[in-house]
Amino acid sequence: MRQIILYGLVLGALLLLIQYAQYRLVLIQHAESLYVALIATICCGAGIWAGINLTRHFQQKGEAKQSARPEPQGPVAGNTAAAQSSITARELEVLTLMAQGLSNQEIAECLFLSLNTVKTHISNIFSKLDVQRRTQAVQRAKELGVLGE
Repeated sequence: MRQIILYGLVLGALLLLIQYAQYRLVLIQHAESLYVALIATICCGAGIWAGINLTRHFQQKGEAKQSARPEPQGPVAGNTAAAQSSITARELEVLTLMAQGLSNQEIAECLFLSLNTVKTHISNIFSKLDVQRRTQAVQRAKELGVLGE
């Protein structure tokens, strides 16, 4: 019985020695790959962390900027006069801001549109109201009841 225990202990020690040698061999042969994987993991984690923080920063900045912009006043949609004159809801928003005295650039920033899109909406408004100027458009819209006075 003693011999079996001694034999088992010797085999166990040899097995541990072989496993240790194999571990060292694998670690030495693949050390460069392991370091590259470690560095890649750290850089990936740092990139994700930075992306989350930068996105949060820009979202907060955008919300603050949006709250500082003037809101369109008056009716925006569902007006029967607007439907009769075929002015779309977006054109009505542009017309409302135009009546408040905002420039094309300010309207574009307020509605998150490009300057060319705002100019197109204004051109469509002029055409639909059959006017030539902004002041005429606002006056005609008030006469038709499209804009609240």
